[in-house]
Amino acid sequence: EIYPAELLEAGVRIAARCSFSLDALRYEYPHELVPEGETPASYLRRLTLEGARGRWPEGVPGRVLEQVESELATIAELRYEFFFLTVHDIVAEARRRQILCQGRGSAANSAVCFCLGITEVDPAKARLLFARFLSKERNEPPDIDVDFEHERREEILQYVYAKYGRHRAALAATVVSYRPKSALRDLGRALGLTLDQVERFGKALAWWEDSSELPQRLAEQGFDPAAAQTRRLLKLVEQLLGFPRHLSQHVGGFVISEHALSELVPVENAAMPDRTIIQWDKDDLETLGLLKVDCLALGMLTALHRAFDLVKQVRGVAHTIASIEHDDPKTFEMIRASDTIGVFQIESRAQMSMLPRLKPEKFYDLVVEVAIVRPGPIQGKMVHPYLRRKNGEEAVEFPSEAIRPVLERTLGVPIFQEQVMDLAIVAAGFAPEEADGLRRAMAAWKRHGGLEPWRQRLFAGMRAHGYDDDFAARIFEQIKGFGSYGFPESHAASFAKLAYVSAWLKCHEPAAFTCALLNSQPMGFYAPSQLVQDAQRHGVEVRGVDVCHSDWDCTLEARPEAVPPKVVPGPRVVADGPCEVTSQPALRLGLRQVRGLKASCGERVSSARAAAPFEDVADLVARARLDAFERGRLADAGALRTLAGHRHRARWAVQGAEAPPRVLEHARIAEAPIRLKPPSTRRDVHQDYATMGLTLGPHPVALIRQALRARHARTATELGRLPHGSRTRAAGLVIGRQHPETASGITFVTIEDETGIVNIVVRLETAHAQRRELLESRLLAVDGTLERVEGVQHLIARRLHSYDPLLGDLQTHSRDFH
Repeated sequence: EIYPAELLEAGVRIAARCSFSLDALRYEYPHELVPEGETPASYLRRLTLEGARGRWPEGVPGRVLEQVESELATIAELRYEFFFLTVHDIVAEARRRQILCQGRGSAANSAVCFCLGITEVDPAKARLLFARFLSKERNEPPDIDVDFEHERREEILQYVYAKYGRHRAALAATVVSYRPKSALRDLGRALGLTLDQVERFGKALAWWEDSSELPQRLAEQGFDPAAAQTRRLLKLVEQLLGFPRHLSQHVGGFVISEHALSELVPVENAAMPDRTIIQWDKDDLETLGLLKVDCLALGMLTALHRAFDLVKQVRGVAHTIASIEHDDPKTFEMIRASDTIGVFQIESRAQMSMLPRLKPEKFYDLVVEVAIVRPGPIQGKMVHPYLRRKNGEEAVEFPSEAIRPVLERTLGVPIFQEQVMDLAIVAAGFAPEEADGLRRAMAAWKRHGGLEPWRQRLFAGMRAHGYDDDFAARIFEQIKGFGSYGFPESHAASFAKLAYVSAWLKCHEPAAFTCALLNSQPMGFYAPSQLVQDAQRHGVEVRGVDVCHSDWDCTLEARPEAVPPKVVPGPRVVADGPCEVTSQPALRLGLRQVRGLKASCGERVSSARAAAPFEDVADLVARARLDAFERGRLADAGALRTLAGHRHRARWAVQGAEAPPRVLEHARIAEAPIRLKPPSTRRDVHQDYATMGLTLGPHPVALIRQALRARHARTATELGRLPHGSRTRAAGLVIGRQHPETASGITFVTIEDETGIVNIVVRLETAHAQRRELLESRLLAVDGTLERVEGVQHLIARRLHSYDPLLGDLQTHSRDFH
């Protein structure tokens, strides 16, 4: 009725007259980067060779020069010089602004990228596979991902916009499709359900659960699956899954062109100011061959920059990522002990469990560590063979001497994508570009199929080179596992460098490292509470938020050497640790830790205090111009202790202190002090958590230890003394939940008490039987069996209990499923 037949016919006639094809789009790289008198090829060559001489002042190795010449020839043939020059210009600008950055991904397979300062993987020390990055046969723009400090990446984005103009530069988009949770919420609103009901829908299904479980989950939330409205909802959810929901900005993919982008793609203003985005999905842009430079944000780079600045401030030593040597025994001893809270990449539960088994002793071990805890090696069943060979439990063997150079560094077991491609080249006679085609086919096989021709080609090639079908089948299965989830060695090496540097700082400069992490939040697996407790276990004195001492950021303060730091209980104490942590400054928590405060408040407090110390709360309120919310929040957080004493007195003081008109701001009214009973320890701790999410007082679980003892719950320390196989009960605050796709349905839960951390393994049947206790408990008790293998300890859950009532009004938060 809306579109009569004659209009539809007219539409068909007009469509038949349209001859436009996407093939007609002609994308051009921006040309202004090449100086007058230079060609793109000559300028790229000059920059590359200048960079090579800077990387190797004693002389560029011959093998590297050959690699550079080969890459430059391929780049020139494919006419991608402008792409490399564009990325080099962006990275050079970041360095001019002293913003830490580092390229990663397949780009680290390029010696040219290393010479240009884009990546940090030394081609003289690594086996590079340039075809993984760029090939003639593939003839598509290379993919270069560059990480920048997450708090300063916007500077780089705006530099690109300013240099090329918003009409020529725009961020790519990502199409976000409906999943069960979002479909439930949106359809619930559309069907007129109340906000409370919609919120309950959001809790009905965990992200890993299949939509087929929806009827049961809705019943658990109090909905009748047989009701007409519920049946209508379930039917609509089934239809909506996979449909586009909204357009989102890509995490940092920039498209830059010579001419106006609107001639090629639809462009719109973003919701954020001074940003332009393309309305197409990033995958469509790649299909069309449009240049995309990924300017990504990485929190650890921000934290490392801050840590280097703090160390320079305290020690007078200027560290950089490149200046820290990769062979410090104490750092590796700490890593092997899984003492890696806060360390980049190796702080997750899975990585911490792998460290004592893999026992990293040198930097390359860390490269393997970063890559091996991935779905590719796990699905390809390569983890256990590698560990057995690494620990001398199995002989290192190679199917042939030709394969030895490919697998020698990983003890005969393929760990990296480049090795899988190399195996196809060496063992089956593939050309490098053909091997990359195999990798790409493997990445898409689950969605599109089409593996059989590649399987036949691989088997035929291996037979021709003298390998039997069993070996070919094994390699084929390994490649399938690597398709979408394996790491390139170059990428693993880039991440391992950051992992090592962050571990070195944690080992030798724990105060500066923790201070930098706190100032860079949110990031990582652990909340500030766990970071602070870990610092205390490493002998760092942590001082509370105080308006008389704290700036907005956390800072370091001198500490008298004669006064030993307070070391909180836990599995790691100074005397037992591998790293020397004497002469550490104290860590002063900043006003940023107080929830709800803005940076402007911290700046006003610091500025007023710099002019003159505060005399009392009234003086603070007057000179820092604090409003009612700010002064109440500071009182509740205990940040007025120097001026007013305990929280009750601080609350009384701020109630009578209002910022006066400017003409009266120096007028003072003397009041007699009053006596107020201080809050209980429990109340103080609860207020700490409510206002800051952490406490420097007793751990909340310590306050209820007597009740937990009555329920036969042991501490984390006591669990460490029990023999393997013991049946026991532990209880603690839930600080994290994880559900990896490769874990066969297992959910990993981390709980903490006053003595340390307990790692819980919840199998699928237990998770289904006690879903609410697993997903909603804040204080979780676990009956289980203690498992201790190769230095890794877990409690295998048999039954879960929620002890939330024991916490009262304590406000806790866990970092779940990220």
